[in-house]
Amino acid sequence: MILHICAWADWAEAAEGGEYRAASLDEVGFIHCSDPGTAHLPAVALFPGREDLLLLEIDPAELDVPLRWEEGDPPHPAGVRFPHVYGPIPHRAVVAVHPFPAGQDGSFPLPASVANR
Repeated sequence: MILHICAWADWAEAAEGGEYRAASLDEVGFIHCSDPGTAHLPAVALFPGREDLLLLEIDPAELDVPLRWEEGDPPHPAGVRFPHVYGPIPHRAVVAVHPFPAGQDGSFPLPASVANR
């Protein structure tokens, strides 16, 4: 399982049976994703205080495009690599959608169903 953070409005544009296209696909050629152990890193760095976020659970086996584990930009000091999806994500590949608001302390705790996998 890989994870993607997006705004509610962005996910709403992905029609049932269609595909999800993050803005980064046009900007850098891939969709930024994480795994359960790293989702907090981009959440805290890029979305501080946001209340309008969702966490998409994606089944990599349902992707029709390449998935590559690569360094972030800038590279993480501990050498953490992130999954990058090189194309749109089919709606069928998103197996669950969870609200992902920032906590009062600024952290982004994973939903229990994701954290307990």
